[in-house]
Amino acid sequence: MSQVIWLPEALEDLIRLGSFLEDKSPQVASRAAAVIRGGAKMLADFPAIGKPMNDDTGRRELFLPFGAGNYVLRYRMDQDIIVIIRVWHSRENRE
Repeated sequence: MSQVIWLPEALEDLIRLGSFLEDKSPQVASRAAAVIRGGAKMLADFPAIGKPMNDDTGRRELFLPFGAGNYVLRYRMDQDIIVIIRVWHSRENRE
């Protein structure tokens, strides 16, 4: 099993996503948090499960179905460590 660490930007993403959903529905916010935690656990058990990005950086993305889209965990593998770089919902406006 690999160790999973979250970059500060990814932790800020979690706070932002949680705050957005908490205002709308605490139950939905709780389900979203469980989906994201489950995705991180999947990465710990199966690090190569995410789709490789086509930019030669070694980064990968894990898509976690939620609502009318997916949560996306962008990460990289560093030997036995998974580094989660960013987290967002696919319906977010990411300019």
